[in-house]
Amino acid sequence: MKLYLTLILLLPLLGAVTNALVGRKLPRRLVETIACGAVWGSFAAVVGALALYSSTPVTVELASWLSDFNFKAPITLYLDPLSLSLTLMITFVCGLIHLYAVAYMADDPGYVRFFVLLNLFVCAMLVLVLAENLPLLYLGWEGVGFCSYALIGFWYKETKNADAGRKAFITTRIGDTALGIAIIWLFQLFGTVSITELNRMGFLVPAGVVTTLGILFLIGAMGKSAQVPLMVWLPDAMAGPTPVSALIHAATMVTAGVYLLARMLPLIGGSGTALAAIAITGGVTAFFGASCALAQRDLKRVLAYSTISQIGYMVLGVGAGAVTAATFHLLVHAFFKALLFLGAGCVITALHHEQDIFRMGGLRDRPAIFYPFLTGALCLAGVPLTGGFFSKDSILAAVWEKGGALYGGLYGVGLATAVITSLYTFRLLYLVFAGEPYAPPFEKGGTGGISASADKQIPLNPPFTKGEAIRSLPRLMELPLIPLALLGLGGGLLNLPAFLGHGLLTDLLTPVTGPVHHPAAGTELLLQGAATIACLAGFLVARVRYAGTARQSRISEATREPSGLTAFLLHGWYVDHLYRALIIRPYERLAGFLWQRVDEGIIDDSLDRFADLLGRTGQGLGRWTSGRVSVYLLSLAAGAALLVGYLAWGLP
Repeated sequence: MKLYLTLILLLPLLGAVTNALVGRKLPRRLVETIACGAVWGSFAAVVGALALYSSTPVTVELASWLSDFNFKAPITLYLDPLSLSLTLMITFVCGLIHLYAVAYMADDPGYVRFFVLLNLFVCAMLVLVLAENLPLLYLGWEGVGFCSYALIGFWYKETKNADAGRKAFITTRIGDTALGIAIIWLFQLFGTVSITELNRMGFLVPAGVVTTLGILFLIGAMGKSAQVPLMVWLPDAMAGPTPVSALIHAATMVTAGVYLLARMLPLIGGSGTALAAIAITGGVTAFFGASCALAQRDLKRVLAYSTISQIGYMVLGVGAGAVTAATFHLLVHAFFKALLFLGAGCVITALHHEQDIFRMGGLRDRPAIFYPFLTGALCLAGVPLTGGFFSKDSILAAVWEKGGALYGGLYGVGLATAVITSLYTFRLLYLVFAGEPYAPPFEKGGTGGISASADKQIPLNPPFTKGEAIRSLPRLMELPLIPLALLGLGGGLLNLPAFLGHGLLTDLLTPVTGPVHHPAAGTELLLQGAATIACLAGFLVARVRYAGTARQSRISEATREPSGLTAFLLHGWYVDHLYRALIIRPYERLAGFLWQRVDEGIIDDSLDRFADLLGRTGQGLGRWTSGRVSVYLLSLAAGAALLVGYLAWGLP
């Protein structure tokens, strides 16, 4: 077992180090083989660990790391059902994303740096999941933060991409600071940083302390998992290459906060206030993300806000104490969200890097793209019998069973979010795949299609034919979609409702979560019926509004300036504008005052004046050094006279 756990971490790290040191001197295919082989080798090691794993958690100390007096934080790995299930998902999904990236980045000259960061990203997430102590978890936590910063701003020569990377890095630092405070405080309270030991000691401290610790962990999760109010970085993170978006949203980064809360729930779960705060954060975020996705025009931003919403569901599940349901949705979401992002990359590439969904259409004739994307969309919308339906329903059922006014209200928010989710998902499908075939950009001066001038629609060059307009894709971009589609569609088999039999994931996680309370069969069926109605309602609204939308209507919609509620949702409830008004602009004014008035006006000016005085004094004294002996003799005589006069004055 020690060998397998070592290889799980070591192989992606070796892949990153090897390509970083000698990748520029190696053939491109060898660099790609090393990067992909490292991740698939790690997946094979996870499978080996799974084969050896019994019901008892495994703790393996690989090396000494931090040790000073009574503080010890070795490199110790902890394998239990929770970390095992996530490690299996991470390595498999990341392996498919690496294969996809080989074709996607085929023409990019920075491929060595890309695959180095991609391997390092996987390694950091595995460290986070397998860490037995909080400092080691924090190392992985910061590792995924750095890699996301570097990969979001991968095309850093464009200012907007570099700004997006910095925005992600700075925003997540807020949550990271809170998590760091919690780790130091826990060591001060208990004298240990071992996660397993800390989870057994929650009853030793007052409820108020546990609540504060829970809030600190929640703030950490807000930053990393893009929860309200620290969610503003994730939509802009779409500036990076599409495989990076898939990696961040599906298998690494944004799921880290959910894992942290689930892992530390035995410690913070004793505080009802902390759980309520977690649940409220998740419910509000789920609704926020879904509502914003409803108005987006950029294909990848629709999926980004969708991720914010779906992670909100997971956090809501943790707040309801349903770690199994949250983990179930985390796993299934990883499959269908990776599928959707990789499918989006195929769409964007096929349409000559067009990302505006109102400029798309007619892609249903490309089955290699359409059917996998359709599968992912059905899972996201929560269509009955898909993996997304069962996983989302398990969270809503857990919230309903929690009872009370608070959780009853949150169930209503979750159900309303399900309606909106279905609506924006089918809106996306209709606009991207239905309707008339795609034609090249229609702006004035474009290469074909229709010009959308302010006065009238003027035909430009004859539109390209469908075959000329839509590019063919490498098979390596299409093949990874198939296993992800199958896993998303059949993901519900991981944890079927209790009235259909014992869920595999429930049985697996019982040693971690304890016995799981399931709703009665009748209640479960009613809740599933409500979820089905929510999905159907969203579909019908989308069908009425977007089915059969003519290309002229698409052009009109794409060129229309958004206003009112549409603008409010398109700009993410203007949260970025609010932060700029409340934080950034006052900070800029303060910095300007300190720079121009204090630094330059007082400090620099006073030093400059003092230096000028010394310079003028030196120049005045310098005039006496003329080199003429007569002047020196006169000066000597004058000095002697002054000295004699002084002495004479002092005599009695």
